[in-house]
Amino acid sequence: MTADSTVVVVTGAASGMGEACARFFHERGATVIPVDRDSRVGAVAGQLGGVAAVGDVSSSEFCDELIAGIVGEHGRVDVLVNAAGIIVRSPAHATSDEDWDRLFSVNVNGVFYMSRAVVRVMVEQGSGAIVNFGSVWGDVGNAGHAAYAASKGAVHQLTRSMALEHAKDGIRINAVAPGEIRTPMLSSEREAPPTEADLQAMADATIPMARLGTPEEVAAVVAFLASDEASYMTGSIVTVDAGYTAQ
Repeated sequence: MTADSTVVVVTGAASGMGEACARFFHERGATVIPVDRDSRVGAVAGQLGGVAAVGDVSSSEFCDELIAGIVGEHGRVDVLVNAAGIIVRSPAHATSDEDWDRLFSVNVNGVFYMSRAVVRVMVEQGSGAIVNFGSVWGDVGNAGHAAYAASKGAVHQLTRSMALEHAKDGIRINAVAPGEIRTPMLSSEREAPPTEADLQAMADATIPMARLGTPEEVAAVVAFLASDEASYMTGSIVTVDAGYTAQ
């Protein structure tokens, strides 16, 4: 399989790490279908010379129709990157039912719906790779972000379980677990966005390398996990956190 024959679907591709992944694969010759509920994904697709899919991965109907359409046009799906995600910044006792459900519908259901639709195609192909976006907070606790941490823990376990289910089908399923990365999510759900001084102070206090990561650094790891160079890896949760969880 040559790079220019590789069909890659990336969710959450309107910004941040999802956008970086879409650009990374495109720059290496893949056919990339960027997906996001944010219509700005159309601009990303335009820059990549393709067409975006605008829709919500928390809808199983959307996910099924999306993958069916991609297979109808391109004949296959080689790589799925589940980067779509949102955050709720509140402790468990202050998290509403609505916020809990909203977060899980995207962070967990969206990964499940997209993966289920794609795996059905990959089983028929006899090959494929899925890379999910977990988080360091899926492995360690995070006071004030209970729902988010719980959702990412669920993604880690879904990754491991589906990897075992399809290990003999030629399908590899792994996840990246980013630490603090410089993306729009750093400012979302906050009363005021953090300043550069705030971010550097946080990095100095908590991150061994004393800096935030870039979306491109995470995208490089995602691309590796999706590549033949990672052919003996499945069910792995790969941290990209500048040593945070090594402490």
